[in-house]
Amino acid sequence: MASKMIFINLPVADLDRSKGFYEALGWKVNQDFTDGNAACIVIDDNICLMLLTKDFFPTFSKRPIADTKSAIHAAYALSLGSAQEVDALTEAALAAGATEEVNDDKRAQEAQAGMHGRTFIDPDGHQWEPFYMDYPGAN
Repeated sequence: MASKMIFINLPVADLDRSKGFYEALGWKVNQDFTDGNAACIVIDDNICLMLLTKDFFPTFSKRPIADTKSAIHAAYALSLGSAQEVDALTEAALAAGATEEVNDDKRAQEAQAGMHGRTFIDPDGHQWEPFYMDYPGAN
């Protein structure tokens, strides 16, 4: 049986800028599934982003595209192997043009649960929440 994979489809305003942003995080573009309308970004063997131009994205749904610059539509939490990995990924994102969202109440709740997390918003307004959870079997 093949392992499960997840593909997160995200609308983007500028495909080249978005590819460059995610490459700056250390993630790779799969050229076999990339063209002028879309780019496949490989996070790991089982997680990929499909970056779709805002002209192409509506071919997947009849609903309008959310305005991610002014409102949250989803938060993508990504479990990592250490607090240092969380910080490194977030710092790479910030260096590549992301903004950091700091919520002290959320950080306090996470710390009580043995978590270290940060939140960054990519150039298209998509919210990422890399985190490390310190308990046996978490990662």
